[in-house]
Amino acid sequence: MDDDWRKDLEKWLTPFVSALGHKTRGRICPSYVAGLIGPGDRKSVQPMAARDGAVSYDQLHHFVASGVWNTEPLETVLLAQADSQVGGDDAWLIIDDTALPKKGRGSVGVASQYASALGKNANCQTLVSLTLASREVPVMVGLRLFLPEGWTSDPTRLDRAKVPEDRRDYRTKPEIALAEIDRVRSGGVRFGCVLADAGYGLSGPFRKGLSERGLLWAVGIPYKQKVYPVDVAMIFPVAARGRPRQRHIPDTKSVTAKAMLEGARWQKLSWRKGTKGKLAARFAAVRVRVADGPPKRIHDMGAQHLSGEEAWLVGEHRSSGERKYYLSNLPANTPVKALAGAIKARWVCEQAHQQLKEELGLDHFEGRS
Repeated sequence: MDDDWRKDLEKWLTPFVSALGHKTRGRICPSYVAGLIGPGDRKSVQPMAARDGAVSYDQLHHFVASGVWNTEPLETVLLAQADSQVGGDDAWLIIDDTALPKKGRGSVGVASQYASALGKNANCQTLVSLTLASREVPVMVGLRLFLPEGWTSDPTRLDRAKVPEDRRDYRTKPEIALAEIDRVRSGGVRFGCVLADAGYGLSGPFRKGLSERGLLWAVGIPYKQKVYPVDVAMIFPVAARGRPRQRHIPDTKSVTAKAMLEGARWQKLSWRKGTKGKLAARFAAVRVRVADGPPKRIHDMGAQHLSGEEAWLVGEHRSSGERKYYLSNLPANTPVKALAGAIKARWVCEQAHQQLKEELGLDHFEGRS
């Protein structure tokens, strides 16, 4: 039975092994993957080599940590496989990040930074992730290391960790995410909508980047994100004295997302069945214009962002009392239930992160450079 399992694995891995283009790596690859998906709590090199017996510790360690990899052929195969399994117009592309706690300072990108899994700042590496999902089936298609400014501003540290020259400039997580979206799209991956939490949704350039690419999106935002009523108009203010004003301003003030939804109609909606029954919360949605246009001084309010893209503002009241807010450029005729379904589809990437760490040993990965 064990031999049949391994034969099936090697057959499935054939296109990936071919993309490696290296005879020795092609032989070790199935042993490494078998070690990750097979039994055993520890998925680091030494216990995996001890359990396998077919490859030595030195061979497996070199395969993981010392080989010079050309990742593009492997990524091409991965994108094709992912698209064939879950790609399509009804698929989601979910942007998120995940943290790998570390104790030392040597691992590339490690720093004291916010770890979402722990809910606090911790010494960790942070990975920007892209998950293609459909029918609640997630397939991870991208993991890119985020380098904090403490790393990108320290050439000695970058040299010691062998960071490639083209990866040494500081990039924010939203900038990494947009570059990754371009990569998966160029690889032929099909999806209908991009989803992201407030860590990405609060970035105006990120939302604009998605819209400029012609993509539909639904993202979390902070409650204090400023928005305008959808019918906001630009007017020329009347000057009390002096020359007439040359530039127009909004005819009403922007308000926070929370304030905009205070008087909205809320309704209880269910988006899917969970293990304990239907998952439900109260939702409200109104059309707004996001206050992320060019900044301009308006009367005595100082610099204010002018109105930008028209979008849905969605609020969620959870049974726990927690409130969440979202923006989406889905069409104006989208039902509130469909908006809620899109927003809540993001949960599946958290499941993928958990499986990667708990079942496939991502937390145990020993690559330092």
